[in-house]
Amino acid sequence: MYFLGIDLGSSSIKLSVFDADKGITVAAVTVPEFEMDIIAPKFGWAEQDPNKWWEYVKNGIQSLGSKQHIDLKKIAGIGIAYQMHGLVLTDENMNPVRSSIIWCDSRAAIIGNEVYDRIGHESCQQQILGSPGNFTASKLKWVQQNEPEIFQKAVYMMLPGDFIAARLSGKAQISTSGLSEAALWNFSKGTLATEVLQAMGLPVDKIPEIVPNFGFQATVHPDVASELGLNTDVKITYRGGDQPNNAMSLNVLKPGEIATTAGTSAVVYAVSDQDVYDKENRINTFLHVNNTKAQKNNGVMLCINGSGILYQWLRKIMSTDRTGLIAYEALNAEAAKVAAGSEGLRFYPFGNGVERIFNNKNANSGIQNLNFNIHQSGHLIRSACEGIVFAMNYGFDVMKSVGASGEIVRAGNANLFLSPVFREIFTNTTQTTLELYNTSGSEGAARGAAYGFGYYASLDQAFDGLKCIERIEPNPILTAQYQEIYQEWKNHIKLES
Repeated sequence: MYFLGIDLGSSSIKLSVFDADKGITVAAVTVPEFEMDIIAPKFGWAEQDPNKWWEYVKNGIQSLGSKQHIDLKKIAGIGIAYQMHGLVLTDENMNPVRSSIIWCDSRAAIIGNEVYDRIGHESCQQQILGSPGNFTASKLKWVQQNEPEIFQKAVYMMLPGDFIAARLSGKAQISTSGLSEAALWNFSKGTLATEVLQAMGLPVDKIPEIVPNFGFQATVHPDVASELGLNTDVKITYRGGDQPNNAMSLNVLKPGEIATTAGTSAVVYAVSDQDVYDKENRINTFLHVNNTKAQKNNGVMLCINGSGILYQWLRKIMSTDRTGLIAYEALNAEAAKVAAGSEGLRFYPFGNGVERIFNNKNANSGIQNLNFNIHQSGHLIRSACEGIVFAMNYGFDVMKSVGASGEIVRAGNANLFLSPVFREIFTNTTQTTLELYNTSGSEGAARGAAYGFGYYASLDQAFDGLKCIERIEPNPILTAQYQEIYQEWKNHIKLES
C-alpha cells in the first residue's frame, strides 16, 4: 500500500511515495527544475502564485507515474506539508482571488503589533501565546484594509497546504495546528481564537471547516483523480506546516526532543508539554501535529528568514548564467578550504524580511570587515554559513530561557546540513550533539498520511524504520573558538529604530 507525501516549500515542491508495507520510500521527485520565484512588488513584500503550486504538484504526481514508473493506483492516502503562515484567498470554487502573501512577507507586521497593543500583551500571550505579529491573521487584515474588493470576493482564507488539499478534494479546510500558525488558536480554551478575529474586525465565516491533522479529511475529487491517474477513493489523511512536519519526519514527537532544518529559512523546533512564550515574541509556540486533548504537545520554534535563500543567492552571483549554475557541493567544498572565523569576515543573514528573533524588526544585513586582499569566494561562503548558524544560536538562547532546550538536535541529511562545514559550525556553536537522518519532509508527510489512514496503530510505529545515519559531537577546542567568534558577531547586530 502506497502513500503520497507532498512538501510545498517556497523554493520547490517535493513529492515522495512511501511503501508502508516495506517501510521505505520507493520514489521521489522535486519540481520545478529551478527554484520557484518569489514576487516582490514592493520592498518587504513576498508573494507566489498558488496556481503555479498546483500545476507543479500535478506535474510532480504525473512524473512519479511516467518517469518513476510508480503505479499511482496503489496510492491510498495523501499527506501534505507546506510553508507556514502564508495567506491564500479563494472563491467558492477554490480559485485564488489574488497571489498568496507568503511567510516572509513583512507588510502586515505593523497591523499585528497594533492589535497586540489593543488586545493587551498579557491577554494575547495567554490566548495565542504571543503577538499576531506578521502571521496569517494580520495578512488577512491587510487585504481587508488595502484591497477591499478582493477581500469581498474571497469566500475562504487558507494556508498554502490547505489550498493544495482544496484543489485535490474540492473542499476548503484548515487544521487546528494551521490555525495556531495563523495566530488564530486560543490555547487556553482549545478553540478558534474568535477574540483575535473580533479585535481585527474580521468575519469568522471566511474560516473554512476545521479538521484534525491526522485522520480522514476528504476524498480526492473524481475529476482530479481521473486527471492525475489516481484511484477515485484516495483520501487526504494528514496535513501540517513544514516545520511541525519536519520535526515529525525526524520522529521528534515528545517533550524535550528538538529538530532543526536549514532550507529556505533556518529553524530550531522543540516539543514542549507547556504553553510557553517569550514576552518579547522572539520565538513562537504552535500546536504540534500530534497535539491532543489528552496529551498537550506544542512546538516552540525559532525562525531565521535568510538561510537556504542566502545560499541560493550566493550560488546565483557566483555563477555565470542561469543555465550554468555552480553546484551546491562546489560551494561546500570552497567553504571547507577556509578556517573557522573566515579570517575576520562576518556575514549578517537578515536580507529576507523582518526577523522574529528581533521582534519583527529589520536588522543589518550583508558583510562586514571585507578585505579585497585577503577574502575570496570561500571566505564569503563560510562566513555566510557562520552567520546563519550564529543567528540560529541567537534564537536558541531565547528558547533556553523559556525551558525549551536539549543536548541532542535531529536534522535531515538535506539542504545546508549536507555541508560538513555547516554541521561543524552548528554543533560547536550551539554546543549540542547533532543526529542526522536520511529522511525528508515529503517522506514524513507520507508517513503521516499512512498513520492518519490507519495503516499504523501509532506514530511511533510509523517511524520504526527511521535510523540515525551520523552522530556529530561538539569538539571542545572548536566550541571555545566558535563561542568567541559568535560573541564578536553578536555584538555588531544593529536593529532598525
